Amino acid sequence: MVTASELIELLTPVVNAFSLDLDDVSISKSGNQRVVDVTVDGDAGVNLDEVAAVSRAISEFLDTSDIMGEAPYLLEVGTRGVSSPLTKPAHWARNIGRLVSVAGDAINVTGRITAFENPNVTLSVNDKDRIVNIADLSRAHIEVEFKKMPKEFSNDDLPETD
Repeated sequence: MVTASELIELLTPVVNAFSLDLDDVSISKSGNQRVVDVTVDGDAGVNLDEVAAVSRAISEFLDTSDIMGEAPYLLEVGTRGVSSPLTKPAHWARNIGRLVSVAGDAINVTGRITAFENPNVTLSVNDKDRIVNIADLSRAHIEVEFKKMPKEFSNDDLPETD
C-alpha cells in the first residue's frame, strides 16, 4: 500500500509542471475505497482552471502507474483555503500583508504579516513591529478580513493571468 510521503515524492514533479507546489497529500479510507486528498498552492494563488488541469494530470499519472494497486480510490485535488494553518515557510511568504492570529508559549496576538525571512516573521501589532520565530508558534491562522488589503500589500497593479 502506498503512503502519503511516497505520493508526495511521486506527484511533486507532476504538480510542479504547472508552476505550482504540492502542499500536502493525505490518504484516508471511506467505505471500501481510499480517498487521496491532494492540496496544491502557488505564489499567485491557484484558480479553478489550474486545479482542474492539475487534477487531470495527477489522475492520468496515477491511472497509468501501478502505485495505487488494484484497490479503488477517489482523487480529490484542491487548494489550502483561508482557514488552513500556516505551517510551512512558503505559507508565511505567500501571506505577507494578511492579518494573522498566532499563539505559542510566549505569544498570543493578532497582527499583520509585514515581512518574512525564514524562520522569522515580522508582525505589526498595534503599529509596533514584533519579530517572531515561526518555530516558537504552536498555532497560526489567517484572519478573514472583509475590507480591502492595505495598498502597500495589494496585488492591484499586477497583470491578470489567464
